[in-house]
Amino acid sequence: MNFNEAVKFLYDQLPMFQRTGKAAYKSNLNNTRLLDSYFGSPHRQFKSVHVAGTNGKGSVSHLLASILQTAGYKTGLYTSPHMKSFRERVRVNGAMIPESEVVDFVLKHKAIIDEIKPSFFEMTVAMAFDYFARQQVDIAIVEVGLGGRLDSTNIIDPILSIITNISFDHTEFLGDTIQKIAFEKAGIIKAGRPVIIGESQDEIRHVFIDKARELNSPIFFADQVYDIPYSTRNMEGHQVFNVFSNRQMVYDHLSVELLGMYQKKNVITCLAAIDELREQSILIEDEHIYEALKNTAKLTGLLGRWQVLGANPLIVADSGHNEDGIKQVVDQLNQTAFKKLHIVVGMVNDKNIEKALSLLPKNARYYFTKANIPRALNEQELKTKALQLGLSGDCFPSVEQAINAAKSQAETEDMIFIGGSTFVVAEAV
Repeated sequence: MNFNEAVKFLYDQLPMFQRTGKAAYKSNLNNTRLLDSYFGSPHRQFKSVHVAGTNGKGSVSHLLASILQTAGYKTGLYTSPHMKSFRERVRVNGAMIPESEVVDFVLKHKAIIDEIKPSFFEMTVAMAFDYFARQQVDIAIVEVGLGGRLDSTNIIDPILSIITNISFDHTEFLGDTIQKIAFEKAGIIKAGRPVIIGESQDEIRHVFIDKARELNSPIFFADQVYDIPYSTRNMEGHQVFNVFSNRQMVYDHLSVELLGMYQKKNVITCLAAIDELREQSILIEDEHIYEALKNTAKLTGLLGRWQVLGANPLIVADSGHNEDGIKQVVDQLNQTAFKKLHIVVGMVNDKNIEKALSLLPKNARYYFTKANIPRALNEQELKTKALQLGLSGDCFPSVEQAINAAKSQAETEDMIFIGGSTFVVAEAV
């Protein structure tokens, strides 16, 4: 069995939420606990930080991992979904899990897979924890897949929990109100373990405060600790933040490789997390923070966050796909200079398509397409819905064809934006 055959086995044998949607969702942790027992509870062999939230959890996870590995800690990083390769999901000090490890894992444990029939995500979490334990990582940053309370990652006992923010996403599983979604995310808070909340949202603050009080967990709201009032750009093209706390500047000219103004929220959340890790004797110097934030994508391989793919015309891809994510993308577009805007867009069929489309700018030319996954919404249907909301453009059966069409139509002073779905972005970057 080679690597491609091993990954195909995982895709074909196990339900995968990113590809098939609701059929892959498990409403309990039974399989996860069976797998954990089978592997000897590997997650107990390393420290961990658990990161949940609707938007920003991927960026925060990568930011924290880059800081910890810069500080000299052997750092595991578990994230999902992947963009280009399955191996992106499991990293140690930025290096993806080797192909041979994936093959060996499938070959050695095929019997338990056949017996338990776990989901793709359940099996991947087990693979990550087993790999981190055998690699003897000092600490692992573990990103929640979906929700929190019933997510397969939620068997860990982290030294710190982080919840970035709450918005509407996966409402068929997590609930149809922001309070219900917050309750599911709050499920990662553990007894006596501190929790960082990225954003103070008035309508759901009490959900986190009540859960933390119930579990005797110290709780901190990052945006009440730090403030970044504005950003500039340096010669390297990075964002530069001056970070304040109690009106005093605490980080001067912090160069951040990750673009997009929404990264201000993620940096604030990350800095609050670093404060708490320092309280737990994790040794991190300011110089580690400066160095790591300047090189996050290089250190951890992060893709698809306001990622610049070309110039003249400017080409940018961003994986923001739910209501809050698209609002942040549109805010960023409104702050970007261009002559004409071209948008390559595709979406999955289990989202609130009309709501997402209603947020997009009407003064753009659209190239409607679909990613190469079963959940992708047909491009003709997407165009029909878009036309009803005042968005106009043409249809293309593949992301590549849509991007090529946009490139052929765009002038040097224009901008091409690619997004709407993580899977559209994955085919572009």
